[in-house]
Amino acid sequence: MTTLVTGASGQLGLEVSRRFGRDGDVVAMTRAQLDITDHGAVLATVARARPDVIVNCAAYNDVDGAETDPVTAMTVNGLAVRSLAAAAREAGATLVHYSTDFVFDGQSSRPYDEYAEPAPQSVYASSKLLGEWFATGTPRHYVLRVESLFGGGAESPQPAGRRLGSTLDRIVDALLDGRPVKGFTDRTVSPSYVPDVAAATEMLVSRPAPVGLYHCVNGGLATWFEVAQVAASRLGCESLLSPVTSDTVEMRAARPRFCALSNEKIVTAGASMPPWEDALDRYLVARGRPD
Repeated sequence: MTTLVTGASGQLGLEVSRRFGRDGDVVAMTRAQLDITDHGAVLATVARARPDVIVNCAAYNDVDGAETDPVTAMTVNGLAVRSLAAAAREAGATLVHYSTDFVFDGQSSRPYDEYAEPAPQSVYASSKLLGEWFATGTPRHYVLRVESLFGGGAESPQPAGRRLGSTLDRIVDALLDGRPVKGFTDRTVSPSYVPDVAAATEMLVSRPAPVGLYHCVNGGLATWFEVAQVAASRLGCESLLSPVTSDTVEMRAARPRFCALSNEKIVTAGASMPPWEDALDRYLVARGRPD
């Protein structure tokens, strides 16, 4: 199986390329090698590579920046996916596209499943929902909503001055450096370990599972403060933590307060998505910091 990975130098792209490369050929395309907003380049690259699977890990993830640069957000997260879907359709390839929990308004009191109605509250969220719609433009597609990613590519050595990572990666970095950490007590998430997301992605396309929308997250939910508490406990530095609420931090874009996702559908399809606490333990071991 040949897999073309876009956004291959990012945290998720690195891990997906590594995972799919174990049993097949991978054409890993960084942003410098393939600008997915260039429709002609996308069509030509896919036609030349003739992949069985296209995994789109490229995205505009600056949630606050999207509020002042909506054109870029909509182009990268939305319109570019239309090009990838067209290329996949012409090549007879399966398209995997990653979306986000931000498509919901955060007003729920229980984890969102795939049948919940999206209600994006920001430009970024709207652009990701647009990408979901465009991904369905090819018959064989998987739209995987992920959230609060951590680990994976960030665990590998990076060039000097460059650090990959997301919120939980930065929390652990701070704890290991002995710096204070603030955690939101009013934002509830389902943290997702990048290697588990990559493994689930491979399972879906290789099985193959029924096409469509899946929530690809580790099991369970917690506030960011609770996540930080578990990490700090494993590392023995609970004293560095302090709670904070969202209204005390200035953010240009709205964030959903409750955005935990149910992974029941993808687990039923055959993916192994252990509880986030288990994933956190494996992540700390991978970083060379066993609990």
